[in-house]
Amino acid sequence: MIGDPLTVRWLGRAEYLPTWQAMREFTAARTDETADELWVVEHPPVFTLGQAGRRDHLRVPGDIPVVATDRGGQVTYHGPGQAVVYPLIDLRRLGIYVKELVFRIEAATIQALDSFGVVGLRVPGAPGIYVPLERDPARDPAPRARLDFTGLAKIAALGIKVTHGCCYHGVALNVAMDLAPFARIDPCGYAGLRTVDLATLGIAIERNTAAERLAQRLAAHLISR
Repeated sequence: MIGDPLTVRWLGRAEYLPTWQAMREFTAARTDETADELWVVEHPPVFTLGQAGRRDHLRVPGDIPVVATDRGGQVTYHGPGQAVVYPLIDLRRLGIYVKELVFRIEAATIQALDSFGVVGLRVPGAPGIYVPLERDPARDPAPRARLDFTGLAKIAALGIKVTHGCCYHGVALNVAMDLAPFARIDPCGYAGLRTVDLATLGIAIERNTAAERLAQRLAAHLISR
């Protein structure tokens, strides 16, 4: 059994397509003794379409490349100023299934946001993390109904792939980026869904700092004991 902390690899800015291919190759070559890893990366502008994604959600892609990938979910945007963390985890060794993996990734993201003074919320039926457009001084948001985006904007997108009990892809947290490309798509398949970043919320933080905090929280939730 592997019990050591996760290996965290900082990839810098890297094109999406070769990074995805490297994740697939890493996962295909895994053995029972392969240590889990977190890959931290920033991508140049790209739209990615999930395995069951509908191309009509790509409304005006323009000159931004579109990559049809094998993760779950619909369409999202990656670009500079976004902290992307890919957990490459043996779920069998960790003793969890996909639903629990999603819950833990969301929990880690909520905790990272909380450390910046931002309230992160789940919306049942819509994986990812959302924030109130008006800051809640009580920091005690009411539970959300299924697919109720009222007063919310999405700050982190989540999509994963599980094969032979191991996962790849992961979570993308908007830190300080050009949000305009999100207006060219229906984010995550929801027309009119607003997106936001930490900078828009008044949180001045470096992308690498946010990525490090997110990776730390993910490691805490995903280390095999």
